[in-house]
Parts: sequence; C-alpha cells; structure tokens
Amino acid sequence: MGNAFLNRTVDGFLKIGAVGASKVAAEETYDCLKKGKFSKDKLEDALRKICKEGVYWVTLSAGTTAGVYVGMEYGVERMRGTKDWKNAMLGGAITGALISAASGHRTDKVIGNAITAGAIATAAEFINYLT
Repeated sequence: MGNAFLNRTVDGFLKIGAVGASKVAAEETYDCLKKGKFSKDKLEDALRKICKEGVYWVTLSAGTTAGVYVGMEYGVERMRGTKDWKNAMLGGAITGALISAASGHRTDKVIGNAITAGAIATAAEFINYLT
C-alpha cells in the first residue's frame, strides 16, 4: 500500500482473519470425516461459515488487538531506529495497556495487562527467532 505502518497493520488483521477461517475449515473437515457425509450443500454451508468466521475474528477484539500491536511495534521500531526484541516487548506492553484501559479496567489491572502483554510479545519474538 506504500506505507510500511499501514502494510504491517493490514497484515496483522489479515493474519488473524486467516486464523479464524482456518479454525472453521478444520472443524468442518473434521465434521465431514466424522459423519462420513459430504455434499454440495455441506460445502456451501462450510464456505459460508469460513467467510463469516474470518470476518468475525478480524472485527472481534483479536483482530483489533493484532492490528494495534503490529502498529505499536512498528511505531516503537521507527522511534528507536533498531529492529530487535525490545520493540516487541514495548509494543506488547503499550498494546496491553491501551486495550486494558479502553476496556475500563483500574490502573493496577492496566499495569498487569501491560506487563503480561509485553512478556507474551517478547516470548513470541524469541520463539520466532528460533524458527
């Protein structure tokens, strides 16, 4: 799209939508195999559920959180001028605090969520480096 921030944010939303769609695809496939039945109507119903679930996950808090996190991590990277695990930690902490505060939590809960989100983002970044 020409803007790195926008590209990463949209990418985050698309990935979380793909997770939701994949979840339904796996469930529907399992259901067909378990029942031993497969028809055109079942396929159409499964495709409808896949599309609906993908959109639902993007608009649900998971998609919003993913978009905010990707944007925050990129913003921290741009401000710091380096690309390392600290961007994930700070981006996760900021995202955790923002989402928690927007949900109306008290200050102690906001701080706890910021620490937790920062820790999870850092762990995910380290795991990403290993693979």
